[in-house]
Amino acid sequence: MTELDLEKLKYPIGKFITPNDYSVTYLSEKIEEIESFPKRLQNETLHLTDEQLDTPYRPDGWTVRQVIHHCAESHMNCYIRIKWALTENNPVIKAYDEVLWSELNDNLTMPIQPTLDLLKGLHFRLAYIMKNLSESDLEKTFVHPSDNSENKIKKIIGSYAWHGNHHLAHITTLKKYKNWK
Repeated sequence: MTELDLEKLKYPIGKFITPNDYSVTYLSEKIEEIESFPKRLQNETLHLTDEQLDTPYRPDGWTVRQVIHHCAESHMNCYIRIKWALTENNPVIKAYDEVLWSELNDNLTMPIQPTLDLLKGLHFRLAYIMKNLSESDLEKTFVHPSDNSENKIKKIIGSYAWHGNHHLAHITTLKKYKNWK
């Protein structure tokens, strides 16, 4: 496998690109993507066998099961980060090691249904809070300690819409390659 092929498997929809303009239309579209993510993920995965769920989406990559559990963990962190940004002045958030989390027993062996259920409630809450943000709320920030970068809530809406679509594409690309229905 060439480096170009591996890059396409890692980023099947490309890397997140920060938009120049966070228009009402852009933000509404991204919130809709966030809101619909659990249903789209469930439609692509609920019928998969344990053997399929335990298949990596790329060489040395996570399994489909790990990807599903990772999405819940990452998006829970997104929700908490937004709440911190809304209630504190530019807080430094707590980072987590997603690779180490992905290697924990629950991510390796737990059924996906509880995580799909968690995502439904979590994404309802994410979309609800996002739809009700004021212009000043969208400008509120938090600091990520890994690089001391300041992140505005409006950017987080775009990046987490991308994140869900990114991981969903890992699964749909694998399904197409393996000819899974």
